Amino acid sequence: MKFSDRQSEIIEIVRNKGPITGDEIAEKLGLSRATIRSDLSVLTMINILGARPKFGYFYTGKSILSQLYDDLKKLKLKDYMSLPFSCDQKTSIYDVVVDLFMEDLSSMFITEGGYLTGIVSRKDLIRFMIGDADIKKTPISVIMTRMPNVFYVNENDSVYEAASLIVEKGIDSLPVVEVKSNNNLEVVGRFTKTNVTRLFVDVCDGEII
Repeated sequence: MKFSDRQSEIIEIVRNKGPITGDEIAEKLGLSRATIRSDLSVLTMINILGARPKFGYFYTGKSILSQLYDDLKKLKLKDYMSLPFSCDQKTSIYDVVVDLFMEDLSSMFITEGGYLTGIVSRKDLIRFMIGDADIKKTPISVIMTRMPNVFYVNENDSVYEAASLIVEKGIDSLPVVEVKSNNNLEVVGRFTKTNVTRLFVDVCDGEII
């Protein structure tokens, strides 16, 4: 946000002299309190300045972006994750390929007994299909990335943590899990680059925060 010259001057006064009353700010500017009332209202509304009765205005050190950042870090995955897609590790590579393209997924979570054991991506499948193996008879367990080499998140983690992990590891999606007995991981959702993009659009459209 671009501030007017007067607003910028008010911010500097409060930053250096706060807490300070509106009358004192106006006096330093050589203006009336009524003249700067709208400026003070805008600056407090967007949380650049704080105000307390009988205390005056003070500098918060925050901007709109920093406030947005704080709010985004509070969003939980359980409210923004997608439905999970998984298959048993005995499923053939052929069937996994069909499911991936039918659902337009970038990866498939692999389970055994309902618990997470691995993950396979489109790249893994394409790389394997270049060879001569029979994809209708070869189980997906042959080429999947196995635990504990699978990155995952908990549904109570923040969307910020999940998005950071996606960027850091250069992956397309993360299984969202719930820890069961014996530390078994039940897949309860998925969080992907698409989820991050949708979240960004919703924030810009004002539908979130």
